[in-house]
Amino acid sequence: MPRATTVSIDLGAISNNIAVLKTSLGATRFMGVVKADAYGHGAVPVAQHIEGSVDAFAVAFTEEALALRAAGIGKPILILEGPHSAEDVALAAEENLWLALHEHSQVDWCLPRGDALPHLWIKIDTGMHRLGFPAEQLSTVRRSLENAGCARLTLMSHLASAELPESPLSKRQLDRWHEIVSDWPYEMSLSNSAASRLGLAAKDTWGRLGYAMYGGLITGSTSNSALKPAMQFHTTVMALRQVGAGESVGYGGHWTAQRDSVIATLPVGYGDGYPWSAQSGTPVAVNGKKVPLVGRVSMDMVTVDVTDCGSVAIGTPAILWGQNPGVDEVAEACGTIGYELITRMTGRATRRYRK
Repeated sequence: MPRATTVSIDLGAISNNIAVLKTSLGATRFMGVVKADAYGHGAVPVAQHIEGSVDAFAVAFTEEALALRAAGIGKPILILEGPHSAEDVALAAEENLWLALHEHSQVDWCLPRGDALPHLWIKIDTGMHRLGFPAEQLSTVRRSLENAGCARLTLMSHLASAELPESPLSKRQLDRWHEIVSDWPYEMSLSNSAASRLGLAAKDTWGRLGYAMYGGLITGSTSNSALKPAMQFHTTVMALRQVGAGESVGYGGHWTAQRDSVIATLPVGYGDGYPWSAQSGTPVAVNGKKVPLVGRVSMDMVTVDVTDCGSVAIGTPAILWGQNPGVDEVAEACGTIGYELITRMTGRATRRYRK
């Protein structure tokens, strides 16, 4: 009999979230970000399900794009890291892939194939200082690509703190962006999920939406309640035991019962992607009620205190994250972010889809 630990992906929730997010975009086109295996949700099944609802896709690197093409995805695909070699440029021309360019060697690789490349994106560094050309180099890069026959160009940048639009960093980046695009004659794209929902770049041609598309919360957004989490990580109780006051549970004895307690063991651990960093008190839902994780996370098991949970038996359902508790709530208790939790899933737990 298969282990009960599974990851359920609700494709209908992703469709719902796209519809919600489109209300913030207006005429801005929707680019669905499916990098990192669609944030742990499965790039191919997600892309196949939403292809009719988005204008394009975005991935991190060429291999991710080729996997989508091999699965029959025909919509445009933007490669956010751009080409890592001249071979990547050749593949982009053959497979009708869009490339983001952020440094001069990439431009040099593109020039001989300029008229064969369908759409190039030029990334400008407005202050995140991770990737991108300095703004003063934009005119040179643009001129080189135009002269090579590149017919379609989009200017892009990325906000380091879009969730906090009033922060000094966001204000500096936005001011710099608006200055740069004031005389830019082509398409442009600044908005990620948070920037799109907060309306930070009203003139955008493209919104690049990832985390929110999967139901992740956006700090600073007043309409998170309209988004539905697409991933539910769940299992069932595999064992129950009485633990007396003063007894410890798990590796290292890091948690000690302060009272006589009922401890449930769940067949899930860091081997499945549940974070080892989760501290005692991290919420888990058992029988529909939040209970605290107790003791260290093991490779294959975790333990939770169900003393106050009512009737619990072997086989009782347990939710690691999903609707409640949400992945962002669990991530906060673990000292990390929801993005990391959903993208670090190992594939050991069976993934099941529903529409």
